[in-house]
Amino acid sequence: MKVKKAVIPAAGLGTRMLPATKTVPKEMLPLVDKPVLQYIIEEAVDSGIEDILIVTNRAKTAMDDYFDYYPELEHRLAASGKEGQANEMRRVADMANFFYVRQRETKGLGHAIARARRFIGDEPFAVLLGDDIMMSKVPVLRQLIDAAEKYNCSCVGGQYVSDEAIGAYSSTKLVRLEDRIYDVLDINEKPTPEEKLSNFAVMGRYVLTPDIFDILDATPPGRNGEIQLTDGLAALCHRERMVAVDYDARRYDTGNLRGFLEATIDFALRDPQTGPWLADLIKSKAQTL
Repeated sequence: MKVKKAVIPAAGLGTRMLPATKTVPKEMLPLVDKPVLQYIIEEAVDSGIEDILIVTNRAKTAMDDYFDYYPELEHRLAASGKEGQANEMRRVADMANFFYVRQRETKGLGHAIARARRFIGDEPFAVLLGDDIMMSKVPVLRQLIDAAEKYNCSCVGGQYVSDEAIGAYSSTKLVRLEDRIYDVLDINEKPTPEEKLSNFAVMGRYVLTPDIFDILDATPPGRNGEIQLTDGLAALCHRERMVAVDYDARRYDTGNLRGFLEATIDFALRDPQTGPWLADLIKSKAQTL
């Protein structure tokens, strides 16, 4: 089992970040010096992914333009002695083979993944959600791929969360296999305290077998009248083996303002060009409060 393809669902309306996302895709909001989506793609590439399908909608052509060549600007930069910037723009476009498909209607994450069927064919593939940025030594997707390839099955990634937080995620019933890796026996979507299977929440990263497509095609609309990926995952783990990885990473939900601001601060503090300046600025601002 080798995973070389990835799907990034990026067709959401970005309602949690309005009004900024009225005309700018939330995935293209700048996180320090590059858009959120670039961090996700770099994680995929660093995990061994070669082909990436981005599921978009009619309002998100900026993503297609960004991961493409821009010869006029590159030539202008090179002529101005800014060859480093010109080379970086070309490198971004060459990171992977990029493909795009539109989700013509907003019918849920499961529906968006189903749009990738022709691109994936009969291969296993990764899914990276466009809101979730990970800070880790080993790329989170690589952690999942290693487990999926070892056990030759689908794999979901997540972390343990509080009783108060589990209702915002998918909850899982697990049996421990080894350190940070579990067999998945069941999954449910946004459970109440009485419905939760455990406090292990599935968040942002998946490696799936192509069997998920037949399941999604047969999955009826669930919560909010949408086709939920979680419902498909529950059916998949009942049909065939699935494992979960408690990934070693700091996760940021950049789809809401607080998560986006926290990620911006943390990534800027780690950047050698901005870190010392920002640390001093934060200290001076805090003294005035």
